[in-house]
Amino acid sequence: MAIEQGDIIKIENIKGNVLVVSKDFFNKTGTIIGCPIVADIFEDALHIRITTKDIHGVVLCEHMRLFDINIRGYTKVGRVKYEEIIDITDTIQGIFDYI
Repeated sequence: MAIEQGDIIKIENIKGNVLVVSKDFFNKTGTIIGCPIVADIFEDALHIRITTKDIHGVVLCEHMRLFDINIRGYTKVGRVKYEEIIDITDTIQGIFDYI
């Protein structure tokens, strides 16, 4: 099962869900870059709200992490809309544009 940018996954031994923000060609290596999704935080410039059928929360764009999914088990639990992943990846790119 291939992981794609925009997938929401539950990773073994990680609290909460993770949004996959890395591009598909990178994900094929078995390593992904993901951002945590939390429910109890206010939306702002770096915290983008997402809503799916089963998941409602805020993506913490400044908390990117590298995960080796070859080592950890994972389960796909959802997917964000195309418009939401564009907003989130633009926000992440903006972090690096202004450093």
